[in-house]
Amino acid sequence: MSAPLRVLLADDHAPTRAAVGEALCEQGIVVVASVACGPAALEAAREHQPDVALLDIHMPGNGIVATADITRQVPGVTVVILTASGDDEDLFAALRAGAAGYLLKDMDPDRLAPALQAVLAGEAVLPRWLVSKVVDAFRTQPRRRFALPNRPKPVELTEREAEVLELMARGLSTEEIAARMFVASVTVRTHIRAILRKLRVTDRQAAIRMALGDRG
Repeated sequence: MSAPLRVLLADDHAPTRAAVGEALCEQGIVVVASVACGPAALEAAREHQPDVALLDIHMPGNGIVATADITRQVPGVTVVILTASGDDEDLFAALRAGAAGYLLKDMDPDRLAPALQAVLAGEAVLPRWLVSKVVDAFRTQPRRRFALPNRPKPVELTEREAEVLELMARGLSTEEIAARMFVASVTVRTHIRAILRKLRVTDRQAAIRMALGDRG
């Protein structure tokens, strides 16, 4: 028999914490800590090492900042946002900060446990109507073009890859880039691998030289 899912709950609205905690317990999930602000969420994540940190966005200390802090400092904890906000900027900020899921508080409580299990299984959990926003943003994001020797067409980097390359060119380390972009270090490393592959270079310095020599 597998161990029950362990969850940290962070929300500054006490009745919401109580209701969500009760719903989770009824579905066999253990709430290891229930806190009311971002800094307390980070401390609880460090202390209890839960499977999932379920965070509100608009709470003292800022849920986005807490998401970035937890994903950087306690990488074994998966962060899922549970919020009343369907705002595009909140959604994209949460994903950039490292959240693996974005759930709305008006969802059916019985679907909460399956959603968290799905996140831990590697799925990205978003409300259906928000998925289209993510897809549209990906399709329409601007591209940066870099010319390569012996190739007739320039290479295109995504906006995020171009941002990482710009910060690399400024001399920032992987950890510094992650902090600047509010994402996990592993996300930055993934972008760097994509940059090196697309630019057909083997190391960061070669990519930086190309960025400084061709701002196309």
